[in-house]
Amino acid sequence: MRTTPEQIDRWRAAPSEHQRLEFKSARTQFDNENLYEYCVALANEGGGHLILGIEDKPPRPVVGTTAFNNPIDMEEKLYRVLRFRVDIEEVSHPDGRVLVFHITGRPHGMAYEHKGRYLMRSGASTVPMSQDHLRRIFDEGKPDWLEEPCKEALTVDEVVDLLDTQTFFELLKLSYPSSSMRVIDRLVTREMIDRTANGYSIRRIGALLLAKRLEDFPFETRKKAPRVIVYTGASKRNTKLDQIWDTGYAVGFKSLVQFVMWLIPQNEIIEDALRREVKLVPVDAIRELIANALIHQDFTLTGVRVMIELYADRVEISSPGAPLVSVDRFIDENQSRNERFTDIMRLFSICEEKGSGIDEVINAAEFSQLPAPSFRAETRLTRAILYGPRPFEEMDRDARMRACYQHCALQHVLGKKMTNQSLRDRFKLSESKSAVISQIIGYTLESGLIIPDPTVGRSRKYARYLPFWA
Repeated sequence: MRTTPEQIDRWRAAPSEHQRLEFKSARTQFDNENLYEYCVALANEGGGHLILGIEDKPPRPVVGTTAFNNPIDMEEKLYRVLRFRVDIEEVSHPDGRVLVFHITGRPHGMAYEHKGRYLMRSGASTVPMSQDHLRRIFDEGKPDWLEEPCKEALTVDEVVDLLDTQTFFELLKLSYPSSSMRVIDRLVTREMIDRTANGYSIRRIGALLLAKRLEDFPFETRKKAPRVIVYTGASKRNTKLDQIWDTGYAVGFKSLVQFVMWLIPQNEIIEDALRREVKLVPVDAIRELIANALIHQDFTLTGVRVMIELYADRVEISSPGAPLVSVDRFIDENQSRNERFTDIMRLFSICEEKGSGIDEVINAAEFSQLPAPSFRAETRLTRAILYGPRPFEEMDRDARMRACYQHCALQHVLGKKMTNQSLRDRFKLSESKSAVISQIIGYTLESGLIIPDPTVGRSRKYARYLPFWA
């Protein structure tokens, strides 16, 4: 397992710390309790390395550490306290002594705890796992909910009657077969259905993706149908429409997006002395957020479903399950809760291969000069909010700071840097508003959401900014 100084330098050059890599300066010491907690958190997230003697901010200089002068004794103590093995390695780097803690991942279906707390990482800290996160770990090894049968002992004709096989082949860009058995063969190959001793069974994933009518399937499957609600104002007081979308996610996705866009209010704008009607929010953003809500939901949760709620001034789309990554990292990280489901939706061109699509949502909001979208982690839901047009003067501090952070993150993802001018352009403000933009950048810096680009020094004139995770 020997770690070389060259390996240390490769780790230091990583774009950012991640779930498997944590740097701490620990010049003279490192608290034992902190060490126990980081070992537990890293193990719970698949294992990784805790490295002492290196600053955690780029360019991550090696500062050396005198902590834990007897690594062998510390290894034994870690095992006594945590009941799993952690290997400690001393590395003589040219710039100082570095300690590397090699932490293996937790066993399948089991989570480690310390003093009754099941821990995970959040930024540079450790936090207790949510109940949803813990339940997913303990459920490992159990049958996948999506792969279980929901309708059994069916004939060929019954399968074809229940599933929209015509649209299935259109999504695959294939000609429809001349015989029903060829249709069945393709569904079996794609693991939408199974051949059994009593005929054919439809898996839940097949029903949710391809159902002509989800109402024809058992309760636990049909309850996953998304719900569309339209309110007459900005609150839930008066409901104009409340409809369950009863078609399978894949075969009905295009129609669902069109239906939602048809319901979204229109605003009248004047351009070049001509009046025209535009939707409250852009279709690209709606499409991405509906796809995300359907694909990344926690199907094992009961009593909640994908909700698309339309208000006079905003659209809210919520999905069952707390997010797997921090909402502040939606734009640059993507962790799928349902890998095969996601792969099939990509195959059908309903979601993109490259990631979560949140960068497309933010880009669409900026292009349309809308307030920054809001992403929220709630008790059993992940909620995305798209706001309708609002003048800059009417945006509060939080909305301006959210726009600043999202613009900075989007610029970074696109290989650019945020500047005072780029943020002014995002808000469509003139150069005379530079001081106002500087104020927004200032309190976003104070919040820790963005950091100065260290490559340009302290020049205010040429200042550029990066998201905190860059």
